[in-house]
Amino acid sequence: MRRLYQRWILTREQQLCFRATNRVVRHFEWGLEWSSNWPCGRRHPKNGDAPADYVSALNRLAMQDSDEFFAYQRPSDFSLQDGILRFRSPVETPYPENNMVHAQWFPAKGGGKKAVVLLPHWNAPADGHNALCRGLARLGVSALRLSLPYHDYRMPPELQRADYAVSANVCRTIDAARQAVIDVRCCLDWLQMRGFERLGIVGTSLGSAYACLASAHDPRIAVNVFNHCSTYVADVVWTGLPTRHIRQSLEEHIDLEVLRESWRAISPVSYLEKFASRKHKTLFIYAAYDTTFLPEFSRDIIAKVQKHGLDHKVVVLPCGHYTLGEAPFKFIDGYHICSFVKRHL
Repeated sequence: MRRLYQRWILTREQQLCFRATNRVVRHFEWGLEWSSNWPCGRRHPKNGDAPADYVSALNRLAMQDSDEFFAYQRPSDFSLQDGILRFRSPVETPYPENNMVHAQWFPAKGGGKKAVVLLPHWNAPADGHNALCRGLARLGVSALRLSLPYHDYRMPPELQRADYAVSANVCRTIDAARQAVIDVRCCLDWLQMRGFERLGIVGTSLGSAYACLASAHDPRIAVNVFNHCSTYVADVVWTGLPTRHIRQSLEEHIDLEVLRESWRAISPVSYLEKFASRKHKTLFIYAAYDTTFLPEFSRDIIAKVQKHGLDHKVVVLPCGHYTLGEAPFKFIDGYHICSFVKRHL
């Protein structure tokens, strides 16, 4: 029976994954020009090194001073209109749409001083996760649902998917993660300015990776929910079902080990010691039959945080990455997220 159930889940995962027919196989690029605005890139411009060696060196430098890498100037143009917070991202990109941050605001009924920043999954629609935000608001926790870089409101007109957030352009992928973390921290600034005192973060899939990076670098975050979790960004892209088209471009030029070194500065595993040093509560949720964030990656990062003595809870759901968004699993998932946030925030 277990084997039949697993086969049914995996078949459904395939169906849900490949119903999207607009994936584009894009050219591999190191994208070194994207590093020119990073603190480590400004101090150490390319001087003849091979691209792989240079990007690896930039990652080491970024991790050595990650507080600087994820530092920013607080925006001065916060504007809340019609339930959407807007401000200019401190990270400048060539795309005007992406430079304007959008975050949907779901204030709790009756006020309160508790709020979370919610980070959706890769390629989430503009209304994705809004039901979860409303549920949290009904429980007395306000929610600010951030549009990730290159997603929905922030998507450049030439795209149909958020391809520039994670792609075969190595340095642009790093830049998008750095921008996401900084945008989250700006959202925390806005919440503090409005008088919120207890702050948390909820991230799903790609949003979970961004959330972990943000939490490791911002002590204001007291509660974390990582809905899907993994160690290295490179491993997820290399082995995941929905990223086969990205691997197709990458593997003609680099192998997994080089990619892991190239994206080490944006991988949660790189900051576990810093993350564990924070006094916060953390919920890890992963799927037993995940074909995107393979379960062994989730078990690996949980084993690592356990060694650091992190105060955490683990929930394993009997579904896959995509089926987590279907009934009954989405309701079970929502229950665990809302109850954890309500109890600990």
